[in-house]
Amino acid sequence: MSTETLEQKKEEVVQKPAEGLLSKRRRRLISDPLNEDNPITVQVLGICSALAVTVKMEPTLIMSIAVVFVIVFSNLIISLLRNLIPNRVRIIVQLAVIATLVTLVSEVLKAYNYEMYKILGAFVGLIITNCIVMGRLEAFAMGNKPYDSILDGLGSGFGYAWIILTVAFFREMFGSGSIFDFKIFEAVGINNFATNGLMVDSIGAFMVLGILIWVQRSKTGYVEH
Repeated sequence: MSTETLEQKKEEVVQKPAEGLLSKRRRRLISDPLNEDNPITVQVLGICSALAVTVKMEPTLIMSIAVVFVIVFSNLIISLLRNLIPNRVRIIVQLAVIATLVTLVSEVLKAYNYEMYKILGAFVGLIITNCIVMGRLEAFAMGNKPYDSILDGLGSGFGYAWIILTVAFFREMFGSGSIFDFKIFEAVGINNFATNGLMVDSIGAFMVLGILIWVQRSKTGYVEH
């Protein structure tokens, strides 16, 4: 083959430009779980912690940070190892990675905020069985590159976090008359605000979460099939 023919063939090859760090597709990895594909209100995953830890804002915030940390780093680790993990033991490997990260979170919380550890200890341990974390590893990290897996973890983690923080906001405000234990109604001069005992019970969490699901699905037009 002549040199001219080789040069012509090289010119015919059109190289695709490298995908941007925050291309449209990658932005959707973060934005979709916040709204249209939210893990709680759309996929109906992670409901237990959304109901159990949302009486107050502070433990809910700690739980949110813990879940975001675990899902992002488990996504990253599994994505890095995805070509080395035998298919028959992939679930065991995923659980081992999640359990290691959850143990790390639990020990850090125990060392630096023991009072919060006593409140959240059991629920932090249950992150191991959180369907959101396992679902993203199996559905995304096992088949995608590390950077994309990090973005997917951030999207799912923040999608989970804003829902449970919103539930906690209304439960603490109407159930205790405070936000982060700050008495907001007394601060604005309402000293006899009647708190709602229903909000500190699990049924209050069901009610607030149900309203959130209804509002969000009404806006997005999502319908169960």
